Amino acid sequence: MATSTVSRALRGLPGVSKATRVRIRKIAADLGYQASPSASRLATGVTGTVAVVVPDATKWFFGQVISGAGSAIRAAGRDVLLYELGDSEGRRRFFSQQVLRGRADAVMVLSLSLTQQEAGMLQALNLPVVLLGHSSEYFGSVRVDERAAARTAVGHLVDLGHRRIGLIGIDDEREATAGSAAPPSRVAGSRQSLLAAGIPLEDALQQFGPNSVDGGAAAMERLLSAPVPPTGVFVSSDEMAFGAMEAARAAGLDIPRDMSLVGFDNHDLARVMDLTTIDQDVRGQGAAAAELLLRALEPPGSGAARQTRIINTHLVKRGTTSAPATAATRSARPSRKTRQQP
Repeated sequence: MATSTVSRALRGLPGVSKATRVRIRKIAADLGYQASPSASRLATGVTGTVAVVVPDATKWFFGQVISGAGSAIRAAGRDVLLYELGDSEGRRRFFSQQVLRGRADAVMVLSLSLTQQEAGMLQALNLPVVLLGHSSEYFGSVRVDERAAARTAVGHLVDLGHRRIGLIGIDDEREATAGSAAPPSRVAGSRQSLLAAGIPLEDALQQFGPNSVDGGAAAMERLLSAPVPPTGVFVSSDEMAFGAMEAARAAGLDIPRDMSLVGFDNHDLARVMDLTTIDQDVRGQGAAAAELLLRALEPPGSGAARQTRIINTHLVKRGTTSAPATAATRSARPSRKTRQQP
């Protein structure tokens, strides 16, 4: 029997009859033989691996995406190769040195707005590529409608009767350096919702900071220093919302009686914190991106990786939002200074 026939049978390649394949595999099992994965990769050029490129693997969002994508990839019998950029130098090195060549069959890129040169370098790999969080004329993508989701969040506050509505947005120099800045569509959507409700935009009610608990707390402190603070606030991430809640309560405010908060993400801790938020199905985004890549790897290749998928978002109502307090209820409560006393 030809060596090539034995090799095809053991690697599951076409061109071998079912009876021959069964006989060869039985002989191999009797002899205790196992095909070498590395030798198979050299012979076929197929690695059995999907690369996931992430700016910062420590962030909750990216961890959830990786979890969703990894489950789908492993279920398909493939492995995950995680590559963390870390900073601008890591990003430059990744794209300039073509580190994935020969190490992956497909590539998923998370939350990076690619330059023309970077897109060209990925194209040169001649592999299926899907972007998560950004669109591209060259690659497939998975994303949510950030603008519509933000309109829903602010619209919820408007529907409750709030008219002084603040915004806490993301302006994170470290994330921007790695290319992972939050989409500006969240800010644009929130402003659209305010203008549609006839609520004028006020600079003092729009504060920005790093995408972290501390960043949210600092932004809330600035909001509270406005001549007339807001009664409701849309926060561009749940992590920032946790910090904003802490700062508001430290100032003696009751949530939601004195101030309503809406976050964005539906973080695992959002339920524990009873935070009203936008659920953007983060794990589902990862699974959808993996599905596009896996379909593109199916012979003869469906071209699925060039498709775009929009993941649905929805508002999760919890205990941090309510109608604004009336003048009567405000006058009946103790002052902030009194409530701050032990």
